[in-house]
Amino acid sequence: MTVAIRLYERLLATLAGLCMAALFGIVCVNSLRRYTTGESLRWGEELPIYLTIYGVMFGVALACLQDRHIRFSVLADLLSETARAQLRLLTDAATVAIGGALTWSGWVFATRRPQIEASGLISTAKAMAETTGIAWLEWLGRVGTWQSAIAVGGAALTLAAALQLAAKLRRT
Repeated sequence: MTVAIRLYERLLATLAGLCMAALFGIVCVNSLRRYTTGESLRWGEELPIYLTIYGVMFGVALACLQDRHIRFSVLADLLSETARAQLRLLTDAATVAIGGALTWSGWVFATRRPQIEASGLISTAKAMAETTGIAWLEWLGRVGTWQSAIAVGGAALTLAAALQLAAKLRRT
């Protein structure tokens, strides 16, 4: 189990880090272009927003997996160690359920309007699809692709909470 947890931690940390690095790079390049040439990248304003959402979702799952998320423990600290352990199990089980609900609602949200174009991304996505001959690249310019961050994050959170719950159950 710990091998799976470590591998999943590395995956989540890598994905969150890549989102942050891409976000920084895009904002930096866009700012430099704006001040040197007076022009911005067409997708330089919209894409960082979507990357932030993906990065936050991966970070939330990582925090859950490492059991380092924000918690209010004032009342829990008053409980016995046994009661606290049971409360942690209950919390992880609730997080699995909430993550599942988040995954479902994110999926429904993203698939309701998959054809809507992301105004700042669609022209670049279409150009990439035409240049490379890879038709699916056009989906990078669709809102549904980026709105699926909630479903992806929910699935990541569900798996993280399930791994955490299984590890805690194994220790008890």
